Amino acid sequence: MVLFIVGLAAYSAWLLEFVVPTGLSPVDRPAEDLLGADVLFRVARGVAGLAFALSGPPLMRLAPVHWTGRLSAISVCLFGFLMLADAARPGTRAVDVAANLVFVAGALSLVLWWPPRWREWAVGGLALVLVTWALVLVAGLLGPGHLEGLFTRAQLVVRTVLLAVGVTYVAVMPAPRRL
Repeated sequence: MVLFIVGLAAYSAWLLEFVVPTGLSPVDRPAEDLLGADVLFRVARGVAGLAFALSGPPLMRLAPVHWTGRLSAISVCLFGFLMLADAARPGTRAVDVAANLVFVAGALSLVLWWPPRWREWAVGGLALVLVTWALVLVAGLLGPGHLEGLFTRAQLVVRTVLLAVGVTYVAVMPAPRRL
């Protein structure tokens, strides 16, 4: 769980753009452009990716044997590998699309896995993940001046909150018994 929290903190490093001068507009320039603006953001993305990728196997042990719990752990691990690829080569459209698809699959697995009181968080998270992704796509298609930066940052906030809810779920729910 420590690796997951490290990944969550590093994934949130984009917030440093409000302290570190980047020359990028947070309203118009996508958050992805931060990776080219300062090496700090690339390193943070790489640390997040490594932490999420390495947290996959321990999450597999905590997740129940049910396929939806396993899909959640696999999604975190794959998301980590995609963040590593993004840090190595920022702005690759295929990595961006794959990361979004993996995140949607992970959020959907939470909807199918979590018990009712937690499921509401997962449903809300999945809806927000899909809405922010759609807003990012539309703003990207419309071109500069259509709030792409704002929407990509909203997407990062939604992802971070859903990941934080996920780690909270793992922390408060009892670990499955092994016979």
